Amino acid sequence: MKEFREVTDKARSVRQHAFGLGLLSSDEKNEALLKIAGALLDNMDGILRANLEDQAAAKDSGMNDQLLDRLKLTEDRIRGMAEGVRQVAELEDPVGRVLEEYSRPNGLLIRKVSVPMGVIAMIYEARPNVTVDAAVLALKAGSGIILRGSGSALRSNRKLVEVMKSALSGSAIDPGCLELIEEKSHDAVNQLMQLTEYLDLIIPRGGADLINNVVQNSRVPVLETGVGNCHVFIDESADYDMAEKIVLNAKTQRPSVCNACESLLIHRKWLGNAGRLMEALKKHGVTVHADDSIRELAPGLVPAGPEDWGREYLSMDISAGTVDSLEEAIAHINRYGTHHTECILTEDQSRAERFLKEVDAACVNWNASTRFTDGFEFGFGAEIGISTQKMHARGPLGLREITSYKYIVRGNGQTRN
Repeated sequence: MKEFREVTDKARSVRQHAFGLGLLSSDEKNEALLKIAGALLDNMDGILRANLEDQAAAKDSGMNDQLLDRLKLTEDRIRGMAEGVRQVAELEDPVGRVLEEYSRPNGLLIRKVSVPMGVIAMIYEARPNVTVDAAVLALKAGSGIILRGSGSALRSNRKLVEVMKSALSGSAIDPGCLELIEEKSHDAVNQLMQLTEYLDLIIPRGGADLINNVVQNSRVPVLETGVGNCHVFIDESADYDMAEKIVLNAKTQRPSVCNACESLLIHRKWLGNAGRLMEALKKHGVTVHADDSIRELAPGLVPAGPEDWGREYLSMDISAGTVDSLEEAIAHINRYGTHHTECILTEDQSRAERFLKEVDAACVNWNASTRFTDGFEFGFGAEIGISTQKMHARGPLGLREITSYKYIVRGNGQTRN
């Protein structure tokens, strides 16, 4: 494997600068974040120019429309990024919280306190907004951050990091706590994953290939974010109007994101409504890959194959299958889902409660769109990703999820017998 000096040098530098970050007050960190928010707006033209260059190069290389949408920045998206930074500044500081406190019979006072993770590396694809989200969350949580985005967004990411570091130069946060790896080679990622001397945590965010590579090959601990084969199950008692509204929102509001619905399950006793729903989906430009029972009710659908049930389309496609029972729906979701977000639509509370209890996912919804699995919607502000694992953190990764903790023990001369 070829080694790159940039990777090691920047990782070492962030480690050196990050220690002081954990000692800053909430006011000092918040003031720095507000400077970043203002700088994003002040430098909007330059950010958009860099992004247009990325878009042009991506189109020339044949990037599909869904990935182009993830890559694209607009004035509204940059304003949204700045607002996200301001919201993070308004959130409670996750560092220094007393998580537990108790005394032992020997008089020792033990306190469990949240502390910064240290240095976090973020490896991600396409979306330049992640550059800002990851940076401000890590900095607010007291950790240095190393960013390695995809080559397709390099110009955008370089400009965003330049703007943020410039804003930090007039604040209490040392700009050296934030670095971007610009080397495009996959060997740079592989090298980064070996730097246990400088990194405390790696978070991968992107497609299955990227995530699997990091999980399987990193020597640095990994907080895994997952792909989203999210289901909506329409139970026998579901209200039609609610079902149509939620399914259309979950599928079409933004189909290229991980919390979009990719698979629809319909209880056989609800099939009398399925024809209307399929027409509504088609009217909104959705290609439905359906089983035989659903295709009999709605002409023009694509036959579903075995590969469709576990597929994350990230496009205006959806699979649709029929189940005979709640038990079958739960079993199907637990087999083909990716433990991200699953939804049941029903008027029966007892059946909903069973679904919520038995489905194995980070987020399980009753009569609510899958699109709510998002840091902003959960009240976390910006998020660093959606964790589908069970160790340490699960679901939207906000400030608290990217901190660690330590035990502080106070005594008055105790010794152990």
